[in-house]
Amino acid sequence: MAPPPHRHLLLLLLLLPLVLLGGAPAGADDLVSELQSLRERSPSGVIHLTDTSVTRFLSAPSARRSYSVLVFFDAASLHSKPDLHLPQLRTEFALLSASFLAHNPDSGDLFFADIEFAESQHSFHQFGVNSLPHVRLIRPEHAILSGSEQMDQSHFARLADSMAEFIESRTGLEVGPIVRPPFLSRNQIILLGILFLISIPFMIKRIIDGETLLHDRRVWMAGALFVYFFSVSGGMYGIIRHTPMFLTDRADPNKLVFFYQGSGMQLGAEGFAVGFLYTLVGLMIAGVTHLLVKVESLQTQRFALLAVMAIGWWAVRKVIYLDNWKTGYSIHTFFPSSWR
Repeated sequence: MAPPPHRHLLLLLLLLPLVLLGGAPAGADDLVSELQSLRERSPSGVIHLTDTSVTRFLSAPSARRSYSVLVFFDAASLHSKPDLHLPQLRTEFALLSASFLAHNPDSGDLFFADIEFAESQHSFHQFGVNSLPHVRLIRPEHAILSGSEQMDQSHFARLADSMAEFIESRTGLEVGPIVRPPFLSRNQIILLGILFLISIPFMIKRIIDGETLLHDRRVWMAGALFVYFFSVSGGMYGIIRHTPMFLTDRADPNKLVFFYQGSGMQLGAEGFAVGFLYTLVGLMIAGVTHLLVKVESLQTQRFALLAVMAIGWWAVRKVIYLDNWKTGYSIHTFFPSSWR
């Protein structure tokens, strides 16, 4: 016996809201599966979000969001501003994502995403983003987007490595070592090897004739000066720690900070400034001991010595002042006890 017509009508009325709303709300597992699918389509694992996807994946209630998302806010129109370093930070963010994915291939606890200002201005407004660079971590307990945690500017200092430390300290997840691409590709190494083999006979001839750069003492002198400057300026520290040359002032994004007050961090610019002062004093002493002694005019020698003493005093005073300003350490003058 066929069911009454009114039963079919009642069933249609019950299913109509679900059809209009696009089905039942997605559960936590469904959202994680969708994010994992989107992550697989990205070479670096960074998911590109728009206003619609932000609403779906980040504005979902905490009960249905069991994952964290680290969001990089980008603006292609500002890539031309060198003081913001947006392209470099975006590249480092992609390396961070790829490294996490390499060490945690099946993880559904943390995802990496980016949002472009030109196409998602509403999302920028929801997060309260008014300056770049800007990175936010949205954890499951964050009920509103503006209440998510912003990454401090200091975590950009060592690029992907310091960003990884931020993630590990906030989420308890292990990112693992940052996997960086090799400096030279396989084809470039092969090409350089072929060129080296071709140049061997020419190099042997020049070595026998004594016409190489290694036979020029000016090259050795320039190399010694470079090694000295590189050593006293903290160049190796900057390479190991990936320290930036300068930072953007938090109070005024249009202003750059070249000297960072505090002993916990050193910028490249301040290291080069101090290294220049050290090198200047060293060159002046070398000039006095090797060149000035050959000058016959006594008056010229005296004038040059006075100039060297004045410039040297100024340089040493600047180094002491910068050290005191940065670390708070002061240099005290002591006299022999017999002089008192």
